Amino acid sequence: MRFLSIASGSSGNCIYIGDEKTHLLIDTGISKKRVEEGLNSIGLSLMDIDGILLTHEHSDHIMGLGVILRKYDIPVYGSAGTIDAVKYSKYVDKVDMNLFREIYIDKKFKINTLTVNPFEISHDATMPCAYKVNSNEKSCAVATDMGCYNDYIVNNLTDTDVMLLEANHDIRMLQTGPYPYYLKQRILSDHGHLCNEMSGRLIDSLLCDKTKKIFLGHLSKENNFPDLAYESVRAEINLSESAHNADDFDISVAHRDKPSECIEF
Repeated sequence: MRFLSIASGSSGNCIYIGDEKTHLLIDTGISKKRVEEGLNSIGLSLMDIDGILLTHEHSDHIMGLGVILRKYDIPVYGSAGTIDAVKYSKYVDKVDMNLFREIYIDKKFKINTLTVNPFEISHDATMPCAYKVNSNEKSCAVATDMGCYNDYIVNNLTDTDVMLLEANHDIRMLQTGPYPYYLKQRILSDHGHLCNEMSGRLIDSLLCDKTKKIFLGHLSKENNFPDLAYESVRAEINLSESAHNADDFDISVAHRDKPSECIEF
């Protein structure tokens, strides 16, 4: 399998997951040009994409969808709530609505050689979900835009080779920053975003011998710094009651404005 973060951040998200025969995108919240450039960097193009998985309808996850669908007949998968919201979005107009495929939370489905497991997350959107994708014994996952996590989330992410998980904000930066009060409360709520420390605790609960790579994703441009997210997550792992040491695992921050390294596993 291969995993590439083409873009991850509060201003736009797009992740590539694939094997030798099947190629998927999770979200298209950046321009078609940037998606193509990211795919080109690993020898692919949008013509190779077999499906687009949508996590939810917010603009930083669907902004480029309409432009892509008007040129390429790529099936789009999402929950009933997500699809309904996306169809009425200004970012998706004059496209073939027959391209949309409804999926069901906690019900696995196949796209060619890949098995996709959508699972519920807590966010202020209509039926949002995260995804774990399997190819034989190998698996990867993308889980962002969640204000909290629980045993259900942990169980769905357990025994995953490669993961991109949210480390959205530093609480102190958010609290003292320029955002209006209502927006700060939304981000800090159980339907908002994971802070660096919560991300570190989630990651610590998932680390195992199978873990090959952890990307920290969906960082806020205004309320976080890549180095701060990285060091905060590492501190949570090293200071936890588990036996894990952050130095034993490959952890890095996914870029917001360019592709991160492509992981082959």
